[in-house]
Amino acid sequence: MAAAFYSVVRRVEELGDLAQAHIQQLSEAAGEDDHFLIRASAALEKLKLLCGEEKECSNPSNLLELYTQAILDMTYFEENKLVDEDFPEDSSSQKVKELISFLSEPEILVKENNMHPKHCNLLGDELLECLSWRRGALLYMYCHSLTKRREWLLRKSSLLKKYLLDGISYLLQMLNYRCPIQLNEGVSFQDLDTAKLLSAGIFSDIHLLAMMYSGEMCYWGSKYCADQQPENHEVDTNVSGAGCTTHKEPLDFREVGEKILKKYVSVCEGPLKEQEWNTTNAKQILNFFHHRCN
Repeated sequence: MAAAFYSVVRRVEELGDLAQAHIQQLSEAAGEDDHFLIRASAALEKLKLLCGEEKECSNPSNLLELYTQAILDMTYFEENKLVDEDFPEDSSSQKVKELISFLSEPEILVKENNMHPKHCNLLGDELLECLSWRRGALLYMYCHSLTKRREWLLRKSSLLKKYLLDGISYLLQMLNYRCPIQLNEGVSFQDLDTAKLLSAGIFSDIHLLAMMYSGEMCYWGSKYCADQQPENHEVDTNVSGAGCTTHKEPLDFREVGEKILKKYVSVCEGPLKEQEWNTTNAKQILNFFHHRCN
């Protein structure tokens, strides 16, 4: 175990140096100071200092958290630039791939070192959710841009399908990290609506957005990729938020989309009715699925 810890510390230090060099390039290209790049750089400087201490005294969890926070800030800056430029056709594919790689590195690092079966001790549920959310949301925004390019769709619908499958997989993964709160006599809530949300695995607004995003991506897949040959792309299709009951199976756009959007509408018109979440688009997609099935 000690060897694994030391390996993580050494690798995080290497990755931190690479990320710091990348941030320097971004700052120079931007020509001005950016809040997210400054914060990312500060986290990496702190990481460097901690790694310079006795390796045996370094806490891999703290180091990995610092690195992850820096990556989240650095990639957020780049994502905003892509969105502002509406994902330029000539360079976006490579840039999205690069950002996904950055956002995947913390998970990969822990898994490679077999630190913990669910690697939650080092990263924690919230950071794991955030990493999956950011990858899924990035692919959602990219696919949204691609669906408006008719000529591109005619030539590369198979590539769109890959992006959609990956994005949906990340979003469902995000929804399944934490198990729903089981309501019983031993658990008391002052607010019944909050209890219903927690029992449905809805812990934040981001969880609701992840449901809507994945449902919309299923719609795009069903609409634009229906003629593609089925692929052996297995994901955890459980949308109850119950990470402890996961199972993987080939993803069916219509089936998964219907399942998750029905739950989205139910939650928005139930416990969250007073919050006035918009369900119009979700209902239109459900209607599309219904007619497509018939």
